[in-house]
Amino acid sequence: MFFLKQLSHTINLHPQYFGPQIRAYLTRRLYEEVEGTCSGQYGYIISVVDIVEVGKGVLQTNTGFAQFQIQYKAIVFKPFRNQVVDGIVATVNKIGFWADVGPLQVFVSSHLIPSYLKFDPNSNPPAYIGDGQEIGEASVRIEKGEKVRLRIVGTRVDATEIYAIGTIKEDYLGPAQVAQ
Repeated sequence: MFFLKQLSHTINLHPQYFGPQIRAYLTRRLYEEVEGTCSGQYGYIISVVDIVEVGKGVLQTNTGFAQFQIQYKAIVFKPFRNQVVDGIVATVNKIGFWADVGPLQVFVSSHLIPSYLKFDPNSNPPAYIGDGQEIGEASVRIEKGEKVRLRIVGTRVDATEIYAIGTIKEDYLGPAQVAQ
């Protein structure tokens, strides 16, 4: 889920920033450019922890910019198959629901939701409502803003995005009041 990785990033710097504060400016630009982004290979870059090395700038003759190669350590979030995660429901409709797990959005299809939870098209906001027979007396709801525990059954990695599909159709998964 969370890993500490050593990564590298290239920054092109305009000549107006050449001077005694160049290292501070490069550090600030690194934080702005990489934190919060997604690399398909490494996952979501959550935070830059340490700058290992700032390479010597190479002057680009056609533009006047200097190109710096920066080595840094960062905390990355990379989801993987069969991982159990907690999320917050973002959208609910008849084909399933989307849950936010940090920066990752996970889709849970209606086929991967237990049979005792039925979609109620008349509820406001839209929700999957339990009949109460499987869990006891309390009625279970999955609606926008609810906490859910789910298992990731598959991921697809794009160059700049990660997509995931999850399930709550197993023991100890589902809405927060059920999963506890």
